Amino acid sequence: EEAIFLRKKITLLRAFSLLIGSMVGSGIFISPKGVLKNSGSVGFSLVVWFACGLLSMFGALSYAELGTRITKSGGHYIYILETLGPLPSFLFLWAEFFAIRPANSAVVSLAFGRYLLEPFFAPCAAPVPAVKLVSLLGYYMVLTLNSWSVTWSARLQTALSVVKLLALALIIVPGMMLLAQGHTENFQDAFDRQSLVLDKLPLAFYAGMFAYSGWFQASFVREELVRPERNIPLAVIISVITVIVGYMLTNVSYYTVLGTQDVLASPAVAVSFVQRAFKSLISVVPVLVALSCFGTMNGGIFTFSRTLFVASREGQWPPLFSMIHIRRHTPLPAVMLMFPLVTAMVCVGDIYHLLNFFSFSRWLFIGLATLGLIVHRHRHPELHSPFKVPLFVPVSFSVICLFTVAMSFYSDPVSISIGCAMVLSGFPVYYLIIHRQMSGRCRNLFSSFLFFPTLSDYLTHKLQLLLEVVQQEIKTY
Repeated sequence: EEAIFLRKKITLLRAFSLLIGSMVGSGIFISPKGVLKNSGSVGFSLVVWFACGLLSMFGALSYAELGTRITKSGGHYIYILETLGPLPSFLFLWAEFFAIRPANSAVVSLAFGRYLLEPFFAPCAAPVPAVKLVSLLGYYMVLTLNSWSVTWSARLQTALSVVKLLALALIIVPGMMLLAQGHTENFQDAFDRQSLVLDKLPLAFYAGMFAYSGWFQASFVREELVRPERNIPLAVIISVITVIVGYMLTNVSYYTVLGTQDVLASPAVAVSFVQRAFKSLISVVPVLVALSCFGTMNGGIFTFSRTLFVASREGQWPPLFSMIHIRRHTPLPAVMLMFPLVTAMVCVGDIYHLLNFFSFSRWLFIGLATLGLIVHRHRHPELHSPFKVPLFVPVSFSVICLFTVAMSFYSDPVSISIGCAMVLSGFPVYYLIIHRQMSGRCRNLFSSFLFFPTLSDYLTHKLQLLLEVVQQEIKTY
């Protein structure tokens, strides 16, 4: 009897929890190894962590302005569509569905499985098949919850955000205590220039930015936010500052307890830290870290399903995925679509190769989205925005993102080339299906086998005829 739409259920607290829950996940517990490996020394790795935090703040502020200018949900997709046009937005959607999002979800899922099983197999490493099985079970649980209820997904995100901050505190406090006692030997010769390899720095930034990634999540649920003009900027600024401080202190704690070789040799840095510094919590911290990853999975599914929902509504994705469950008010088809690809990537993927694989595409399109803010300002100078950032913020962010993307071809040409090929493969799809007007027969054939509307209409018609026959038989009886 009521109109079916996504309700405004995301308050300021829930928006803050969504951002904290998306940023503080597997990244801070697995990325220190990648940052250190590609930056070369403790000092340069800390510089990379701070620079990534500052860059994330620039991006978050740019997205906050975009969120007040453009009133639709959808995040990167809708911002690129509204500012740069349908082709780049479809290429983003194509890369996001087939590369970025499943690889990202697979990385977080594998981190969840590894940390959850680590206490049971210590001091040995957990068996890879067991890690992958537990990773998939965790992902399926989050998938089911997001299909069931928006409210419960948001409540879980709020609760897990508290768990994430507690996990960081349990790493920061003992590290700071040891540092205060004078344990500074691991910081000797922190800026060793001989170990710095400039062409590897983009990979260090990818690892660091992965840990901060999530500052853009509020833009995906813009239509479900209460008072978005006020709550988006507030949630973004508070959450990013909180995470920058937490990450810097966490990394200092890691290096206070663990040496460079210990970090590089550890498959799970947080577990190695606890084994060395706080043995009484050896079974607690890995579980807290696993719960942090669980919250990141929840936030990722919650937001990406909205991207598919909006893309369907804009006519660039199958109409089936713009449908909402009548009673539960969840975008059920969009939530379930990622199931097969994430399953495949978890089964065959490795965390660090997946990280480089999806980072190229992600930061390319994020850089284009903030570039779109500059274009949107130029095209619509008359548009009043309740939140506006200085022009150098989006300019700096866009230039750094695109420069890092270009440099990464020298750092990891194989993974980056695969990511680039995935983006470029969307060109023929766009021109054959989205842009070009196909004949009615071809369109119907395509819709029947891939996009489903013709097939679903046919089945619905046949079902209606069957019901009419049954009703007639009942009346006759």
